[in-house]
Amino acid sequence: MKLPVYIGLLDEAEATLASSFRVVADGHGDEPDVHFILQTFAKKCDAHREALKPVIGRYGEDVEGEEERRLTANGVKEVRSGPLALMLDLQDLYVLVNHIDVTWMMVGQAAKGGRDKELQGVVEQCEDDSELQIRWLQTRMKQAAPQALLVAE
Repeated sequence: MKLPVYIGLLDEAEATLASSFRVVADGHGDEPDVHFILQTFAKKCDAHREALKPVIGRYGEDVEGEEERRLTANGVKEVRSGPLALMLDLQDLYVLVNHIDVTWMMVGQAAKGGRDKELQGVVEQCEDDSELQIRWLQTRMKQAAPQALLVAE
């Protein structure tokens, strides 16, 4: 069974995303909406990890094989500076959230196949949160793009 590999990937990816949300929130504190929304998103990632704990207790989390883990994202360690900084940092977050979203989808399919109602419930909530994060990041990047790409020097 390889479900524990994906559960481990999710746990690690949610921790990476939470940290990345906090780095970007703090680094772009002059943008109040960015700061507060990303802090809220980071707390959601923490909640996702908490929701995974009973699942990890039942299935375990396999973190052994490097071949399974090569696509795990490193996260955002520091913010950029300059006129494109915010947009590029949001774009990095967008990639991370989509990585997690598709991983939740695959775990959800396994939960359905295994008729694991508890895991299905965790997946549904976390997928909803990921979709909200994706929509907000898309909207905020659309808002930033004209200024960053056409006006900024």
